[in-house]
Amino acid sequence: MKILVFGGSGKIGAAVAWDLVKEQDVETVGLIGRRRDALEKTKTSIVNPKLKLHILDIDDTQALKSVMQEYDIGVIALPDRRTSYHVAQAAIEAGLDIVDMLEEFHRRPDAYEIEGLRLPEGMSVDDYGEWLHQKAVERGVTFFDGAGFAPGISNITVGEGIRKLDKAEIAIARVGGIPSKASAARHPLKYMITWAFEHVLREYMIKVKVIKNGEIVEVDAAGDLEGFAFSEFGKNEELECAITPGMPSFIFTRPYLKEFAEKTVRWPGHWQGIKVLKECGMLDLQPVETREQKIAPREFLLAVIEPRLRPLPGDTDVCVMWNTVVGTKNGKRTQINYYLWDEADIKNGISSMARVTGFSSAIAALFIGRGLIAQKGIVPPEDGITGELYQMYMDELDKRDIRISERVEIIG
Repeated sequence: MKILVFGGSGKIGAAVAWDLVKEQDVETVGLIGRRRDALEKTKTSIVNPKLKLHILDIDDTQALKSVMQEYDIGVIALPDRRTSYHVAQAAIEAGLDIVDMLEEFHRRPDAYEIEGLRLPEGMSVDDYGEWLHQKAVERGVTFFDGAGFAPGISNITVGEGIRKLDKAEIAIARVGGIPSKASAARHPLKYMITWAFEHVLREYMIKVKVIKNGEIVEVDAAGDLEGFAFSEFGKNEELECAITPGMPSFIFTRPYLKEFAEKTVRWPGHWQGIKVLKECGMLDLQPVETREQKIAPREFLLAVIEPRLRPLPGDTDVCVMWNTVVGTKNGKRTQINYYLWDEADIKNGISSMARVTGFSSAIAALFIGRGLIAQKGIVPPEDGITGELYQMYMDELDKRDIRISERVEIIG
């Protein structure tokens, strides 16, 4: 099979390529982007004859579709909604099966902070998402939508937990990429950039759909702060999490739940810092007048804080997950827990975020190429990897030293 990686010059796209070239049934891995030097850097770091570079601007839709014709599957590792949707639509029109890792359910696009998302004339965001889905069905395209960490691993485990219960009522996902404890002490907000930080701040500011008391409601992101102790895999850490929009597909695929939310995990103190920034208006997008010019507070904040959040020599990251699904099994109140604690691969220079996001996406692409995922249209992870395929997926993660622990508790 031939697989094309969009965003192959970034850390996560590079991890996808690094993983895919090792597979015997992968003939070619294409890297596409407009900066030759960045793509060459990725190619040099991987060193494999299967790699092929395509230097072009993805906004050149015709050139983009022409390259797509050379491949069987595409993996989208792009940092924002405009580029993600643009490539997804082009792929559907070109008949290319695709995997995306953005925390967006493309069949129901988020209406807030659209990041330059271009809608066809006369369409609402909901119209556009459904149009993409129907177009993919008509073109026989599999669009595996959300194949990274959250969405991705988190969706797949929560989906499995729901299936294991006779009746599921509550599903709470707690997922996040954080600096190692030592690295956190060296950065403001106890945070280090492992993903596009501008997009992260968007996740902190928008309205988020959750399920409360059996109803779909909108709440402010970064709310419902929860502290918890993580004690799996020999760890003993106090962490915190707050609501973000990381797994929106469940609102539509599992609407019968009484409670559902996805929360992002951070070190204690991070969310309090974000709350202060929000209260001071520093995350607002409305420009304010200064002595010299008008500028959006968030734009100013990004310019000041981003350099301080970039990894320093020796910094590493960790990805954490604790998901709970609660309901009944054989008449007993039951909770199923899924845990993950993953650390950076220092030897190969791959961050934990790149591992759990990139490798998970690579596995999904391989499953499509091998005919294991065959549904057409926009397929959410919790519906794409089920039954025997779930264990196959877990086995593939295990081969990559990504460990998931499942624990079942009778709670009443």
